[in-house]
Amino acid sequence: MPEMTEPSSPTAEPTAETPCTHLEMIHDVSPSAAGCEDCLKIGGRWVHLRMCMTCGHSGCCDSSPNRHATAHVHSTGHPVVRSLEPGETWMWCYIDKVVLEA
Repeated sequence: MPEMTEPSSPTAEPTAETPCTHLEMIHDVSPSAAGCEDCLKIGGRWVHLRMCMTCGHSGCCDSSPNRHATAHVHSTGHPVVRSLEPGETWMWCYIDKVVLEA
């Protein structure tokens, strides 16, 4: 399985030449928690938050110690996340490795 990580540059522009093939998995969802759902359960900390666009799971980014957003992708197969950071509107498909505008 190819490495699935979030973008190193979250301000990257959408990549038109590499389309996302998982758009049907994007739904109208709300964050599952006011922070990283998994860190809140274990008393962990996070740097930035990502929301699964299939189920709404709120997880921490790859710069966070526990990388729960990426772990959620691996455990569920839900490939598209959106940044939950104020002022950020990008989404990322872990499988196609493409940035999308929310």
